[in-house]
Amino acid sequence: MSVAPSTVVIGGGIVGICCALYLQREGLHVTLVDPAEPGNSTAKWSCGQMAVSEIIPLSKPGIIKKVPGWMLDQKGPLALRPAAVPQLATWMLRFMANARRSRIERIAEELATLTATAYDDYQALLDNCEDKQLLGSTPTLEVFADAAGLKEEQGYIALRRKLGYQVEPLSAQEIADLEPALAGKFSHGLLLSDWRTVKDTEGFMVALTQSFLDQGGVRRQAQVKDIQVRQGKAERVVLNDGEALPADHVVMAAGNGSKAFFETLGIKVPLIAIGGYQVVVRDAGLDLRHSTVYADGGFGFIPMSRGLQIGGTIEFAGDNAEPNYDRCAIILEKAKRLFPAMNTADVEYGIGWRPFLPDTKPVIDRAPALDNAYMAFGHGQLGLTLGATTARLVADMVQGRQSAQDISPFRASRF
Repeated sequence: MSVAPSTVVIGGGIVGICCALYLQREGLHVTLVDPAEPGNSTAKWSCGQMAVSEIIPLSKPGIIKKVPGWMLDQKGPLALRPAAVPQLATWMLRFMANARRSRIERIAEELATLTATAYDDYQALLDNCEDKQLLGSTPTLEVFADAAGLKEEQGYIALRRKLGYQVEPLSAQEIADLEPALAGKFSHGLLLSDWRTVKDTEGFMVALTQSFLDQGGVRRQAQVKDIQVRQGKAERVVLNDGEALPADHVVMAAGNGSKAFFETLGIKVPLIAIGGYQVVVRDAGLDLRHSTVYADGGFGFIPMSRGLQIGGTIEFAGDNAEPNYDRCAIILEKAKRLFPAMNTADVEYGIGWRPFLPDTKPVIDRAPALDNAYMAFGHGQLGLTLGATTARLVADMVQGRQSAQDISPFRASRF
């Protein structure tokens, strides 16, 4: 009787657990390694959106123009810690180089090849989960403070539509009809008909992890210390307690933690962590039916089973930075202005350190230095959306299959 090849997936966040599940579907024996509890990863502190049309890179010119003002206003949607400036200078130059219209369109087209199959790719995994309501069916709203904000987005709305995504304008009355809690507050908006929200970001990952375990997967709650290499191949993954896991294949899906292994993998890519702050308000006393992105405010309201999640403000803080939870207080203050009656007696602050590359695209590739190692990290704000699609593409690489999508735009060598 043949023994299934041993595969070690490093990183148990949304991308890692999806990779583990897709490789398990291939008949491989998979061990998932992560130092945190299941569900306690970057995606827990995300907006919980299957943001399939969020394909416009973060470097879009409208954002670039606003950056100086935001950096002077530490209560704005984006902040830069002065101490991080020297460390981030080169990254920022690369980031701004992607603000050209031609680059914006190219990146959007490339990301759209991934997001186009997000729901089908997730369904293959969700079918095996006990809870059949992990992913909601309600679309997302995007609202603007005035007509000027919506006008700025028109070019990007047209690009999304060109690439097949649904973006519908909303009047004040249509906003009120869809979301009575917003009546009289906004007169300009969009209906993102093909977006969906997970019931709970932490619970979503816990359910996928449980499905993996129920199907015979192994999860080690530990830190990876080293990848032992022999003759150009990863041979063992060594944990911090000294345990060595044999590996026929290794998948690096550890988000920002992947940086510790770049030399072993044979790559040098400009991966940084950008802090995304979130507030969970339990018993908020608001009846919100839809996840709502407040575009001008730089944050959103996401009803989840664990409470109303409010988040979206981001911070460039540099490597190994401590969270600045004053930014959570800023989010809460802005939310209270919009909903003065909101009950904020029971709140929880959190941060997700999003792994970002200057072109907003992930790395999905084979490691140059190791014949049997594969890379899946750098998804920025699309980790939740692209978790299952990335996993399917990784499974194709491991099995030596040609993927339906062209993954060359996501090679590490592009840097």
